[in-house]
Amino acid sequence: MKRLIICLDVRDGKTTKGIKFKENIDVGDPVEMAAKYYDDGVDELVFYDITASHERRSAIIPVVEGVARKVFIPFTVGGGISSVDEMRNILHAGADKISVNSQAVKNPALIEEGAALFGNQCIVLGMDAAADPSMPSGYRVFINGGRTPTEFDALAWALRAESLGAGEIVLNSVDADGTKEGYESCLTRLISSAVNVPVVASGGAGKPAHLAEVLTAGKADAALVASIVHYNEYSVQEIKEYLKAHNIPVRI
Repeated sequence: MKRLIICLDVRDGKTTKGIKFKENIDVGDPVEMAAKYYDDGVDELVFYDITASHERRSAIIPVVEGVARKVFIPFTVGGGISSVDEMRNILHAGADKISVNSQAVKNPALIEEGAALFGNQCIVLGMDAAADPSMPSGYRVFINGGRTPTEFDALAWALRAESLGAGEIVLNSVDADGTKEGYESCLTRLISSAVNVPVVASGGAGKPAHLAEVLTAGKADAALVASIVHYNEYSVQEIKEYLKAHNIPVRI
């Protein structure tokens, strides 16, 4: 069964959306939006706290608690999480999974520590990657909201994170993010074919056909969307009905 996941980027308690990690505008209240998407039948939700300041942890907890009271599907929270204590606080607030990205690149042991305490299924690697022909796989890992290049090769990092205990990978294309021109299926297929954990394709959804393509040719286990539902271009039901009509197994 393929999953449809909606992403809400949260900044200062509001849902925000940008293009290639820039020019963000506020689009609504995350708790209200989560409740609506839950009622609409989305399979999972992902929350990313994108506020740059260290105060964001106290800001995101009330949002997590508010969502936990409204929805009864898995939801993942990420954004600057740098310790197992922060993971524990967010899980206690009601999240089901923790996403680590930049902090895991800086301290890969964070994945191992989180998986040992909370289980592999609880630890999600968020990875932002962009095309770079100088890298062995052709893709370089970026951190800090897609702004800072690292020396990490995308494929090598995915395999290492899996070995450390990551139970899922949310793979975001920096090049495609927010463009609505389609997912980076080559990148998604590269990672999906190499690891033995679920891979969620992220970045670039503009229409249901893009999801169908990345879930089949890209071999993704799930597809993450944001703009197309936030701006009411497509509903959860419309996306799922399209996928079902194209013989992609989804929960209706």
